[in-house]
Amino acid sequence: MRVREILSVKGKVLYTIAPEKKLSAAIAAMSERDVGSLACIQDGRMVGMLTFREIVKALHARGASWGAVTVGEIMVPDPVVGQPDMEMDDLRRLMVEKHMRYLPIMEGDTLLGVISFHDVAKAMLEDQGFENRMLKAYISDWSPEEVRV
Repeated sequence: MRVREILSVKGKVLYTIAPEKKLSAAIAAMSERDVGSLACIQDGRMVGMLTFREIVKALHARGASWGAVTVGEIMVPDPVVGQPDMEMDDLRRLMVEKHMRYLPIMEGDTLLGVISFHDVAKAMLEDQGFENRMLKAYISDWSPEEVRV
């Protein structure tokens, strides 16, 4: 299975925020949409990623003054990205090696979507379920008379 297939199942919804927005706006957007990341877009291109990890770090470091923080101050600038034609194993390996729960998928300069570890797990389960159904169908069509010892 390739990343492009995961994106097609996931859908085309992409949650974004501008780097100049306040952290409180990002937290509200993430909470309302029940997402763990936002792609940071400026002048039509992705310039960073904001995840709960950066938010927690900012809250810890800034204490009560976190309200003045902008997304651009804490986002991960120019994050590692995946490609749509990557195999699932390569995607998982990249996410584990780079310690990323959310990976933007780029095709050239175009952001196609963000894959979460949850998306990968769901795709794997669906893929394994399909393989299991195919194997069961194959086995049920198999007859013992066809076996020669």
